[in-house]
Amino acid sequence: MTAGRHPSGATGARLESQLRFTVLGPVRAFRGDTVLPTGSPQQRALLAALLLRGGHTATVEELIDALWGEEPPDQAKATLRTYASRIRKALAPDADVLASESGGYAVRIAAARAELDLDTASSLVTDAEKASAAGDRCRARELYDAALAQWDGEPLAQLPGPYAQSQRVRLGEWRLGLLEHRLDLDLQVGCHAEAVSELTALTAAHPFRERLRELLMLALYRGGRQAEALAVFDDTHRLLTNELGVDPRSELYELRQRILEADSELSLKVEEPAARSGHGSAPRPAQLPATVADFTGRVACVAELGDQLAASEGTVMAVSAVAGIGGVGKTTLAVHVAHAAREHFPDGQLYVDLQGAGPTASEPEAVLGAFLRSLGTPDAEIPDGVTERAALYRSLLAGRRVLTLLDNARDAAQVRPLLPGTAGCAALVTSRARMVDLAGAHLVDLDVMSPEEAMTLFSRIVGAERVAAEREAAMDVVAACGFLPLAIRIAAARLAARRTWTVSNLSAKLADERRRLDELQVGDQAVEATFEVGYSQLDREQARTFRLLGLADGPDISLPAAAALLDRTNEQTEDLLESLVDISLLESAAPGRYRFHDLLRLYARTCAERDEHPPSERDSALSRLLDFYLATATAAYALDQPGERMVEHLAPTATPGLGFVDQAAAVSWLFAESACFLACARQLAHGSHLRRAVDLLMVTIGLAEAGVNLRPYELAAEELKEAAHTAEDTHAEARAHSLLTGLCLTTGRFERADEEARSARLLGLAAQDPVSASYALNDRGIVANYQGRYADAEAYLSEALVAFRDYENRTSEASALCNLARVRMAIGQYDSAISLARQAIEVHQSDDHEMRLANCLYTLGTALAMAGRVPEGLDALSQALLIFHESRQGQWEGTTHFRMAEAHLAAQRPGQAAAHAEQALALRVIGGDWRRATVLLVLGKSLHTLGQKDRAAAIWRDALTVFEQLDRPEADEVRELLTPSVAA
Repeated sequence: MTAGRHPSGATGARLESQLRFTVLGPVRAFRGDTVLPTGSPQQRALLAALLLRGGHTATVEELIDALWGEEPPDQAKATLRTYASRIRKALAPDADVLASESGGYAVRIAAARAELDLDTASSLVTDAEKASAAGDRCRARELYDAALAQWDGEPLAQLPGPYAQSQRVRLGEWRLGLLEHRLDLDLQVGCHAEAVSELTALTAAHPFRERLRELLMLALYRGGRQAEALAVFDDTHRLLTNELGVDPRSELYELRQRILEADSELSLKVEEPAARSGHGSAPRPAQLPATVADFTGRVACVAELGDQLAASEGTVMAVSAVAGIGGVGKTTLAVHVAHAAREHFPDGQLYVDLQGAGPTASEPEAVLGAFLRSLGTPDAEIPDGVTERAALYRSLLAGRRVLTLLDNARDAAQVRPLLPGTAGCAALVTSRARMVDLAGAHLVDLDVMSPEEAMTLFSRIVGAERVAAEREAAMDVVAACGFLPLAIRIAAARLAARRTWTVSNLSAKLADERRRLDELQVGDQAVEATFEVGYSQLDREQARTFRLLGLADGPDISLPAAAALLDRTNEQTEDLLESLVDISLLESAAPGRYRFHDLLRLYARTCAERDEHPPSERDSALSRLLDFYLATATAAYALDQPGERMVEHLAPTATPGLGFVDQAAAVSWLFAESACFLACARQLAHGSHLRRAVDLLMVTIGLAEAGVNLRPYELAAEELKEAAHTAEDTHAEARAHSLLTGLCLTTGRFERADEEARSARLLGLAAQDPVSASYALNDRGIVANYQGRYADAEAYLSEALVAFRDYENRTSEASALCNLARVRMAIGQYDSAISLARQAIEVHQSDDHEMRLANCLYTLGTALAMAGRVPEGLDALSQALLIFHESRQGQWEGTTHFRMAEAHLAAQRPGQAAAHAEQALALRVIGGDWRRATVLLVLGKSLHTLGQKDRAAAIWRDALTVFEQLDRPEADEVRELLTPSVAA
């Protein structure tokens, strides 16, 4: 409810110039609906201190004490004057609402005809007390609800200072007292069933508040739950004696005894006079369940649904349908919105739980009968049949403004007969299924909470102080809950009821995925039970799809990959997946891509372990998925590297993959699926899957070279290496070492690269694997070249050439020729380097392979530039740059910019050199710290030549730090550049 709005009937659009303030939540100032800038937390603390004094003047000394306590700043008075001046400026043209007088300040709310939410709440409470005294309990409940609706979170939220803290406590206590009054009235008018859920949450949040526990006992008893009511007393007694060393108060003992004796007065039904509307003597139903006291977030959804319901005052009937997974808070949101919108529906509000997610959904005919009785129709006048009852229902609502909340609907067919159908009325529907076939409905898909909303909800239940002390652990808890409101409430309620637990204790329990769903239950609430309701409604094929799909790691899954996993056609699979999306058991992440909520995935895996028969089908499904990824990645690799013989030495696959029309399509697939197939490789790093998992990484190594998913790729390679070593699979272990060699080269870790390559060579020879054994020679040559061991580099690369030629691997032969050319460049044999690069180009010109041709052009361009043939070199480098950019090879693109910077600098064009160096740095994936430092070195030289000597020196110092950390010889060159004589 909007702050300051009285529920007496007239909504009254706010004057655009009306000033209002809020303290029952964040301290804010509004003009109309526009938020005014009230400044820093300290500045807002001053405004709050004045607003809470009811117009009375506060002295400067009182305000200093309120804001800073015993440690005010040196210039506290001057700071206060500054704050006051800024507040006046923000409030202009109502600046005089903040008055300076008698050596202090005051905020004159009444004089400015402004509003304060605290004043509104106080007025509503006074009216509620009068209504209660007069015996009008329904009216009193409405007024207490309206008063409570003025709160918008924690009072004086995030304000510093001792005064704000004490007032937070006071206002919090006042709110709890109002809640107790309202809940007491709920029980007096027989709304005990609705009160139970709210009281359960409140007692969890405030376990030592005995009045709440007394009300919960009474509500449970009146709902026929005598054993649970007595259990509340036992829990209260145990808590108070163990934690505080005191006994429950006498009222609790007395209530316990009366329950044991089944005192008839406890079950007394208090009759309220029928509420009347403008329709003569027609009853005005008020059936909405109680809204939760700690409703949190959902600001956009509340506003969107509120606007839709408000539109019903016009000439249409508004229908809004909220869909989402079980536990996402659909009912909580709908009830909250319905309460806020009651003023638009003065003729009443109807409510029904349609039980749509369960095995026995409510029949529309029975629901209509209940609605008709609530609207004053005698039983004898209620016709039989859905059609006749629906017609009478619509007739009774004609000309009236009634809101109907249809909770937990099964489908649109169940809902249609229950819609009012007349202007001025509205229906709000919640369901796990999207009501796409409910004509004219405004559809809202409710997602999980944002991290901020989740933390706020958790803090409100557990206690802000307790959460603030372990904020990181609290974030781990709400993340483990998947930001699902039900899971957060359950976790928070468990923690609130266990004062000896820390937040870290709970976080540790939820960290174990195998036990997480077991931990997320309290009392009769459980996340798993909520999911079970939806799962139990699936047909056989849907249930199998749900179970098997949950087995796959990875952020999401594509339609073709899901089809492979399920062993179904794409068309069959799409129908199955979309049916799960329609009932909120699966999400459509993008066209053709699907994902689970984290907790639903865990539940699906639980179902697979419990229900999948034979159990071997679980392993078979994942094996088909791995086959699909390997077969598709191999097709992409073959297209990317025609002539590369490695594809002939890969583990066989039984499931086919995708084909690609061109290299661009293959590259797009690799980038889109990288997170998924890396997760699959890690998940299946064992048994008969191990070699295929390793080979999957072998044929996707180009991703790492492009700088994509480097860390996940390396983690997967490390896990595969350890798994292969444990399994004593020399073949797989050799290839895993080869993978890590390439990754270390990409990130500039040359010593580690040499170690991995040495192991790959030895293991590859032992396993008689030509791939890992020959790649290792090539890689060791690259490392030796970078380390300045040119003779070793020459020897390794010459041997690699022989090995590649032995098994006719022309693509790798060209790579070795390029690497040998770089060695010749390093020792000044530029003509030889150019010749070798041209030989490599001839290989790829014959197979029309652009990406590998670009590598050769890069080598040729670098050699030509070093030989002094700069224009020719830049031409070759420019051709390579274009191909790298189009192929999305960010790392090679950055390295080419670096080489072009070197060439321009050698040709005395420092401006162009600096531009290329900066472009290389901007790409960020240029080969680790060492490569970045070499680019900085060239950039510094370029800037120094341009006269920007201070900036050049700062850049060189950054480069020197890296070179020294890596113990690189370039450090000596940088030190020389930084000597005063050179720097000047």
